[in-house]
Amino acid sequence: MERRVGSRPVVPAVASGLVVRSQAPLSFWGGVDPETGVIVDRHHDRCGVAIAGCVFVFPEEKGSSTASAVLVELVRNGHAPAALITERTSPILALGAIVASEMYGRTLPVLVLGTRDVTVLENGDHARIALDGTIDVTKAGDL
Repeated sequence: MERRVGSRPVVPAVASGLVVRSQAPLSFWGGVDPETGVIVDRHHDRCGVAIAGCVFVFPEEKGSSTASAVLVELVRNGHAPAALITERTSPILALGAIVASEMYGRTLPVLVLGTRDVTVLENGDHARIALDGTIDVTKAGDL
């Protein structure tokens, strides 16, 4: 079964990938290994999970403004998520995505999806993101 939800694109781009969803805020600075794209924050609910190539869904970015540099590095070395979906706007991650696009010509969508709509996205689902922020979700059991 496929579902469609609308989001607000902060950095619009097209992407697709498997959903990795977290219930916890995350700081990319110190929370994500910039060389591998693995979450390394020992207190995070997705510690040890690689977000490279995935549609990473989480409540919000927390922490240092240096998180934008971590995202740029992830894009540079090919270990960035396919897309970032948060419940609250993250100017820090948006900046990282914009800088990465300018420096390396690789776009990474950053979207905001309301708390109610974000529940549509579950671990293992497949999400396709359109330029206008529309997200088509194929449930994991239907893949």
